[in-house]
Amino acid sequence: MNKSTTGLLLGSALVMGLAGCASSGSQSSGSQASSGDSWYSSPFVCGLAGGLIGGGLGYGVSSNDDEETGAAIGATAGATAGALLCSGGDSRELDSDNDGVPDSRDECPNTPAGVAVDAKGCPIDTDGDGVPDYLDQCPGTPAGVEVDSRGCPLDSDGDGVPDYQDQCPNTPAGTQVNALGCPAALVLRDVNFEFDSAKLTSNAEQTLNDVAEKLNSNEQVRVRLEGHTDSVGSASYNKDLSQRRANSVRDYLASQGVSSDRMEALGFGEERPVASNDTAEGRAENRRTEVHPLGDDGQVMDRTGQNGGNNQ
Repeated sequence: MNKSTTGLLLGSALVMGLAGCASSGSQSSGSQASSGDSWYSSPFVCGLAGGLIGGGLGYGVSSNDDEETGAAIGATAGATAGALLCSGGDSRELDSDNDGVPDSRDECPNTPAGVAVDAKGCPIDTDGDGVPDYLDQCPGTPAGVEVDSRGCPLDSDGDGVPDYQDQCPNTPAGTQVNALGCPAALVLRDVNFEFDSAKLTSNAEQTLNDVAEKLNSNEQVRVRLEGHTDSVGSASYNKDLSQRRANSVRDYLASQGVSSDRMEALGFGEERPVASNDTAEGRAENRRTEVHPLGDDGQVMDRTGQNGGNNQ
């Protein structure tokens, strides 16, 4: 076998080996990102192999007088080509914060280490309140509820009942409230009825719409709806009228989505006045509907949120 043939066979074998190494290095660069580059994808190793290939080819195809020159030129060219070939084997993109989303697609760079992110590279916010889970102290906030920097629903009057559940906003500071955010029973002053009737007026329905919305957002609260009248008329008639009016309020709230098993209706007639029935103003105060939160035992809760019996 002559020199040229030997050189070509050696060069061909080395070409095949280099191509295999470069290909393997490219395919495994992504899977070995955490453990470092494989030896066979190193530009130095590929350059060395390329030099051998080029030198073998240069030697094999040169004449007897130019063997050394041909080998040198071939080795230089082969080393350069091999190094360039393997330097492109690592196709990983830069991920500065190591969140798994490359910088080119990361909309939230500099995410703290260990924080779970979405496909955009932004910290996950499960309840969609604008505060990511790793900072959210009140996870599971209902959709659309305004929150503070901690991810907790706003409580403007600081009474411990968030605004979206508070039936009595702007409670004075330090006032103890019940589960509805009210210092005592919630008195629905604007819930009026047609004369000598249990039919709600249109204004009363608008007021009850707001009550229904708050009760629907605070589903763990059960309430008692109380009907009260002034002393005009017989006591038995007033008792019956107050019960029908309490039932009317309950039925309307139920029509707005409040579960019926969370409400009970009770009419007291003229038994529990809050003002004198001797004046028109006093009688107007006594004609009222009240909403009382109930405890687990079905008893009315007092202003501290504890069971207070049925004597309010």
